[in-house]
Amino acid sequence: MDGFTRYAIYYTPPEGPLADFGMAWLGWDPERGRRVPHPALPGLPKPVADITATPRKYGFHATLKSPFALADGFDVATLHATVEALAAALPPVLLDGLRLARIDDFLALVPVGDTTPLALLAARVVEALDAFRARPSETDLERRRKPGLTERQEELLTRWGYPYVMEEFRFHMSLSGDLPAAEADAVAEVLGPVLDTLPLAPLRIRELCLFGEGQDGQFHHLHRYTLSGLRADRNA
Repeated sequence: MDGFTRYAIYYTPPEGPLADFGMAWLGWDPERGRRVPHPALPGLPKPVADITATPRKYGFHATLKSPFALADGFDVATLHATVEALAAALPPVLLDGLRLARIDDFLALVPVGDTTPLALLAARVVEALDAFRARPSETDLERRRKPGLTERQEELLTRWGYPYVMEEFRFHMSLSGDLPAAEADAVAEVLGPVLDTLPLAPLRIRELCLFGEGQDGQFHHLHRYTLSGLRADRNA
């Protein structure tokens, strides 16, 4: 797991139809570290490769702890052991499902129903692993600073290196980069029937995933950790 410039903790679905869809749609297989062909879907306003150029770098995922460089004094082996211990203490989460939505100017799969347990899980991950995060430069912060951030989001960006954590956390699995409204609507219309064939409900989050940014600029899936803490919902 050495040789990566940044690390992140993601949720990514296990092998199955949803994972296969996300891999093909984005055109990147993070487990094998290779590009894969996009699906041929008629009716899109532009090529899939253009629609998915921004999220392709990261692979099909939802962010729990955003990408970070390792702080001085920490190594990957210690990060691995800490995430493993953390996962063993955290319970899995059961969501009602996922739906397609527009967030700001991009399309993503977002959760349906109560997300309180999910937000608590994400907050624990952010806080428990923060010592591993090298403090960002002002340039790094500016890269993550988007127009329209609230005062609280600015505070979170400064404290945690990312504005969408804690009470501002937004679980989402990105399917596009920024799109004009008309193009986003057209893509959503094409994706709707495809998503209807996938097992989006319920969604069981049973693992944390460690990703690393390689020298190729792409994020690679390095390890899965089972969430095996005491379950609040025994059906999760």
